[in-house]
Amino acid sequence: MKIIACGSVPTVIAPEKYFTGRVLQTPIIEKEAPARLRAIMVSFEPGARTHWHTHPLGQTLYVVSGAGLAQSWGGPIQEIRAGDVISFAPDEKHWHGAAPKSAMEHIAMQEAIDGVHADWLEKVTDEQYGG
Repeated sequence: MKIIACGSVPTVIAPEKYFTGRVLQTPIIEKEAPARLRAIMVSFEPGARTHWHTHPLGQTLYVVSGAGLAQSWGGPIQEIRAGDVISFAPDEKHWHGAAPKSAMEHIAMQEAIDGVHADWLEKVTDEQYGG
């Protein structure tokens, strides 16, 4: 058994090359090979969001608080709220983030192939975010 004490893993500001707006990330777990799981608590201020991206083995989000938006390439923008579980298929191009006037926090869970958890793509424009 291994216990990771609350507060022992620092929260970091998410890099601007992958996010628009202020986003904080607090790692929950990153398993060593042969396991592949990574889980991160991600906190988005109103209007903050990811860039377009994919995950080689898909991604699951569990919305912990607030309200947000998510979209798959070519699909409509979907509202997401606390308690929702969102599942993206492997290599499904998508983005997710807070609603324009509401913060949102989710746990992001994904697995890696050869150490790669995500492939980051272009920025979500204000026009795309606005629908």
